[in-house]
Amino acid sequence: MERKVYADNAATTAMSGTAIQAMLPYLDKVYGNPSSLYSLGQEAKEALEAARADVAACLGADAGEIYFTSCGSESDNQAIRSAAHLGALKGKKHIISTAFEHHAVLHTLKRLEKEEGFEVTLLDVHENGIVTAEEVKEALRPDTCLVTVMFANNEIGTVQPIAEIGAVCREAKVTFHTDAVQAVGHIPVNVKEQNIDMLSLSAHKFHGPKGVGALYCRRGVRLLPFIDGGAQERGRRAGTENVAGIVAMAAALKEACANMQKNSQKLINLREKIIAELTKIPHSRLNGDRERRLPGTINMCFEGIEGEGLLLHLDDKGVCASSGSACTSGSLDPSHVLLAIGLPHEVAHGSLRISLSEYNTEEDADLIIRAVPEVVEYLRNMSPVWKELERGERKHLI
Repeated sequence: MERKVYADNAATTAMSGTAIQAMLPYLDKVYGNPSSLYSLGQEAKEALEAARADVAACLGADAGEIYFTSCGSESDNQAIRSAAHLGALKGKKHIISTAFEHHAVLHTLKRLEKEEGFEVTLLDVHENGIVTAEEVKEALRPDTCLVTVMFANNEIGTVQPIAEIGAVCREAKVTFHTDAVQAVGHIPVNVKEQNIDMLSLSAHKFHGPKGVGALYCRRGVRLLPFIDGGAQERGRRAGTENVAGIVAMAAALKEACANMQKNSQKLINLREKIIAELTKIPHSRLNGDRERRLPGTINMCFEGIEGEGLLLHLDDKGVCASSGSACTSGSLDPSHVLLAIGLPHEVAHGSLRISLSEYNTEEDADLIIRAVPEVVEYLRNMSPVWKELERGERKHLI
């Protein structure tokens, strides 16, 4: 079988053996409904609450501040809509966010604008992909009810000054939410030290299962129910809990946090090795701040080619990666993240995201370093745009 290098861990990760083993008993032995009074149900309830305590400990939170959801997108939706609707009751309908948030945030904000009359300010993230606390402070208004800024960007990997932004919001008595889906399990997160009121996370980004996530909501910050029905999750989310998934998520997160320092150093070494080689490709650029980035995330653009072709040919060479371009409705749209940091459309189209995990090896990095330049050269040789650039009929933008 052809060797494959999986380098799309920002999209999803392989479940760890620890998570799988933790999950198995709750699929075929301890399968009771945790809302039931009999012993099988209470055993499941105990596991649920133990997992809640473990997730809380990894975030520096209290167990009563953790609510289990189906994913990061659901957590984002509940946090944003809850803060917005509670703000509206006080006549506050202004929300601050950034231009390069995940679509779970941006689409929710757009709907609040269109359907419920909220006003949204999207802050510039600049060429380096960072928003400052001072810019958040300047955007605050008397009617601001929520600030939502992602902890780490899912495409370019830049890490925001969350503690400073949180401090600004705390001083202004404005609820602060962060989408920390890409951050949790990979870099230190402490909700109390970083002044976070609400935080979203998703298990499958740190070697847990898909279909389970969590929402942290600081005690004293109101959280409205998102799904009506039963009284699960202290009345904030109806529906029988996914006990097996939750237990596996907690196990994966504990393991990730316990090994974070070791894993981070390994990933940084691999990341820097790959960046050093790929930036030697003529008319290429690394996207996002050089230092303030996730340990395993690399995003680059190569002028004169399309991202889709790059991915398909890399797959042929055994490399699984992703692009900022997405084929939707028959048209190739460049990444909103790359546009937000100021890249022109024609450059943003030729993007590549390589996102590593601790499961990647030096051999994986070597294969990526060999494959990418070969594919870029091959595609450029076929590209009429590249030929025009080389002949001087177009101006190079990188």
